[in-house]
Amino acid sequence: MSMPHAIDLAVEDARWETAIPDLEAWVTRAVEAGLAIAPDRPDGPVEVSILLADDAAVQDLNRTWRGKDKPTNVLSFPAAPQPVHPGVPTPLGDVVLAYETLVRESAEQSKPLQNHLAHLLVHGILHCLGQDHEIGEAEADAMEALEVAALATLGIPDPYA
Repeated sequence: MSMPHAIDLAVEDARWETAIPDLEAWVTRAVEAGLAIAPDRPDGPVEVSILLADDAAVQDLNRTWRGKDKPTNVLSFPAAPQPVHPGVPTPLGDVVLAYETLVRESAEQSKPLQNHLAHLLVHGILHCLGQDHEIGEAEADAMEALEVAALATLGIPDPYA
């Protein structure tokens, strides 16, 4: 029997709890969908931290770590590569999401909030695993295809359609 992934969820903004039914289970399913589809996933279990915050917290992190003084929908902080120890999950990193930005984007795009959350969780997980959509069109297309495939396993339509 293999060890399960360790998904550490912290909900800093209580609005997430009321906006998404069965929040913890949904986050877990979305993260696992991203991990299952990722081409560069480490062998064995991984550990990832998910923080569901608000725009102010994300703006703070974005300013501190990226020099951009504005909120954004999702930030990913990949863990530094570490040696693998049997029976210990491999740290992947942290994914932080901004409540108000996701609510606004899901309304603008006429998408259910839980679907948009799942999409950005998959997106963040792929970033933690080294995927990058900002280096070129081919990489962006490859990352989008992975996201679409992961979301399809959750019954979520193509967010780019």
